[in-house]
Amino acid sequence: MKAWMTEVGMFLMLVALGVAGRLLPHEPNFTPIAATALFSGYFMRHVSFAACVPLASMLISDAVLGVYDYKVMGVVYLCLMAPVLLSAVLKRRLAVTTVGAGAVGSSALFFVGTNFAVWLSSGMYEYSLSGLVSCYVAALPFLRNSLLGDLFWSGMLFGAWALVGSARRSAVARATA
Repeated sequence: MKAWMTEVGMFLMLVALGVAGRLLPHEPNFTPIAATALFSGYFMRHVSFAACVPLASMLISDAVLGVYDYKVMGVVYLCLMAPVLLSAVLKRRLAVTTVGAGAVGSSALFFVGTNFAVWLSSGMYEYSLSGLVSCYVAALPFLRNSLLGDLFWSGMLFGAWALVGSARRSAVARATA
């Protein structure tokens, strides 16, 4: 099968997973969006195409869920596309540790970026260091769910990919034996 057809098929599957992961009942922030971004960055040849996976997932699911503060939404979208760039490390060395580090890095970047945006634009917190700290402290339960979700979904995607690769290698070995 042509490489572009494989990438388009993977794109559609990852977007479907991202949309379903946001629309079906789940714990807050326990979604596959960052993991699909990390995986698409690893799998796809072009960064711009890979970044469209989380972007499309968010746009489609937000069309159903509704929108909120556009300044915060913009930061959310950027933070969820950032794991595509983190996956450059995975292309050099794919291992459980690098996938885990990519998932943790994705969660950390999302936490820092989005909560800074909430502090800056929501008016919910005082514009001071103590207000910023209060914002991050209030968001800690969401960080836990993001970490768990990003680790789980990254493990599922990269684990499934490893199983597919192992099955292919076994089939080729049997066919040439």
